[in-house]
Amino acid sequence: MTTELEGLKISFDAGQMSRREFLGRASALGLSAAAASILPNFAMAGEPIKGGHLKIGAGNGASTDTLDPAYAANDTNFLALRHYGETLLNVKPTSDLEPRLAEEYASKDGINWEFKIRKGVEFHNGKSVTAEDVLKTIERHSDEKSKSGARGLLTDIDRLSTDGDTFKVALKSPNADFPYYMADFHLVIQPDGGKDDPGAGIASGPYKLESNQPGIRYAFKKFPNYWDSNIGHVAESEVLVINDPTARNGALQSGQVHMVNRVDPKVADRLKGMPGISIKNVSGRSHYVFIMHIDTPPFDNEDLRMALKLAIDRDEIVDKILRGYGSVGNDMPINASYPLFDASIPQRRYDPEQAAAYYKKSGHDGTPIILHTADAAFSGAVEAAQLFQQSAAKAGIPIEVRREPNDGYDTEVWNKQPFCAAYWAGRPTQDQIYSTVYLSTAPWNDTRFKNADFDRLLVAARSELDPAKRKKDYSDMGRILRDEGGVIAPVFNDWIDAVSDKVGGFVPDPNWSLMNNMAALKCWLTA
Repeated sequence: MTTELEGLKISFDAGQMSRREFLGRASALGLSAAAASILPNFAMAGEPIKGGHLKIGAGNGASTDTLDPAYAANDTNFLALRHYGETLLNVKPTSDLEPRLAEEYASKDGINWEFKIRKGVEFHNGKSVTAEDVLKTIERHSDEKSKSGARGLLTDIDRLSTDGDTFKVALKSPNADFPYYMADFHLVIQPDGGKDDPGAGIASGPYKLESNQPGIRYAFKKFPNYWDSNIGHVAESEVLVINDPTARNGALQSGQVHMVNRVDPKVADRLKGMPGISIKNVSGRSHYVFIMHIDTPPFDNEDLRMALKLAIDRDEIVDKILRGYGSVGNDMPINASYPLFDASIPQRRYDPEQAAAYYKKSGHDGTPIILHTADAAFSGAVEAAQLFQQSAAKAGIPIEVRREPNDGYDTEVWNKQPFCAAYWAGRPTQDQIYSTVYLSTAPWNDTRFKNADFDRLLVAARSELDPAKRKKDYSDMGRILRDEGGVIAPVFNDWIDAVSDKVGGFVPDPNWSLMNNMAALKCWLTA
C-alpha cells in the first residue's frame, strides 16, 4: 500500500490530481498512521492560492539571449519558454509523458505517429492552435539548414502531414521514444511555426510576455484565455537575471525574489539554516562537463584526450565542488537514473601515472592547454577548473585556466572554444541525449564527435523492442563515447534551488531545476 501511496504523492506533487482526488484515493487504499508520513506536506493546506506577483532570481542568462525557442541554450531561456510557450507533451517527474497541446498520441508500428491536437487552445495573438501550426513548427526545427537545438532529434523524419486536428509524422525507421522528442523544450508550438518572427515571444502558454530584456529581466502576465485552470496560479511572474551567485542568494534572503536556481553547493547548507528559506535538491541526469573539440589540435589526438580524462580527480570535485550534492561521472552522459544503464562499464578514476604515460605518448609539445571557464558554465565551474589544473599538474600536464565573462558565455565560448566548461541537463531517455549532443549531424554536437559505429548503434537502438538488446546497444555506445569521445564528464550534479516559505506547491523535479522550470506555473504565493 505504501508504494501505491507514494505513487499518488508523486502525481499530487506534480499537479496531476486535486487535493480532493488525492485524499479520496488515499482513503480508498486504507490510509494508516504509518503510511500517513508520506503524505504531501501541503496536502491539508487547501487548494492553490490564485493571484500575486512571483519573482524568480535566475542565473545563466545573457544579453545575447533570444526568445526564439530554436536557440534556447540556458536556464533563463528555458524559464521564459515555460512561461509563454507550450509543447505537445511534457515529461513528468516520474519520466512518464503528460499530454499538453496534444491530448492523444499513438502509433501502431513506431514509424507512423499521430498526435491529436487539443481544441479550443488560443495563441496570445488570438489565433487558434491548429495541427498546421504544429506541422510548421516541426518543419522549421527539422529543416536541414536549421540550427535548432532539437534538430538532432528530428533527422529521421521522412514526412509530415495533417488530417483535420491530427498532426502526423512518418519516420524513416521505428522509434519507440519519438513522443519524448515532442516534449523537448525547443519545440514550443508557435503561430505558423514561428517562421515569420520566431523571437516574438508569442505562443500558447499560461503567461503572456510583457517585457523582454535579455540578460536583465523578463515579465509575464497571466493569459486570461489559457486552457488549463490547473496551471498558472499567480497573476504576474517575473524572471530577474542575476548571474552572480552571491547576489542571487542575497536577493532571496532580502525578499527581492521568492526563489532562486543554481545554488552553489558551498552555501546550500548555510542557506538551509536561515529562517524563511528552504533548500530543494534532487538528483537526476544533469552533469557537469569539460568539452574538447576532437577535430581541433591538440584535441584531435586521442592519446591526449585520454590523458586529460585520467588527469581529473572526480572524487575531489564531488567533495569540494558539489559538497556531496552529486556523484562521480564516467565520461558519458548516462548514469543509473536511466532505466537501461549498464553498471558493468568500468568507472574511470584519477590515475596520474597513466595520465602521464598517455600524455607522453601523445607527443604534445608541453605548452599550456587553455581551459575556458566562467561561473555561468555551472556552479563552481571556475574552482572545478582550478582543481583540474592542479590534479593534471601532478601528471605533468600543463593546463591554463582562462576565466571568461559570464555574459555571453553560452554564445561566445560554449560550442566555439575547443576546450571549455559546460553543463548538460540530461534528457528523459538515452536516445534523446545522444541524439541531441553526440549524433554526428546534431547541431549541438559540442565536442565535434563523429563516429559511424556510434550513429549506427543509435539508429538500431531506436527500433529495437527487446530491452536486453537495446541495453547492449546503449552500452556499446557509452563505451565508444567514453573512450573515444571528447567529453570529460567528471560528475553528475543535484539540482539545488532555494525557495521562500511564502511559496506553496514547490516539488523538486529530477528533469531540471525549478521544477523542470515550471515552478512559476505550478507554485503559488501563500503570503
